[in-house]
Amino acid sequence: MTASSYDDGNVFAKILRGELPAERLYEDDATLAIMDIMPRGPGHCLVVPKAPARNILDVAPDSLSAVMATTQKLAHAVMKAFDADGVTIQQFNEPAGGQVVFHLHVHVIPRFDGTALKPHSGTMEDAAVLKANAERIRAAL
Repeated sequence: MTASSYDDGNVFAKILRGELPAERLYEDDATLAIMDIMPRGPGHCLVVPKAPARNILDVAPDSLSAVMATTQKLAHAVMKAFDADGVTIQQFNEPAGGQVVFHLHVHVIPRFDGTALKPHSGTMEDAAVLKANAERIRAAL
């Protein structure tokens, strides 16, 4: 696979097509925000463009702009929903940059003074916890 190729079989493409379930938080014409099923902290969510884009290196500027607007909206919502002290925004590109799923996505993680991020363990969160956290974020939106 070359750095510029897009695989429409990735997990986010499948979620966007309705082939895989996701705890949806927010959606507009250009973006979708969902809960991260392997969160590094309570309220960890993801923003993805609806248009196919492998990462920031090939996304159309208007799609990237929409992703960032939704990211800001979610950042405000998670701060409010979890009474967070801060928010971490992360985005990875290509394997050397830490990217694992090759559809552009932005991590939005509420942060708390004195609390480190959990390591990415590959362990899926309980669905009831994700649903409860999603309800808090949707209420804050």
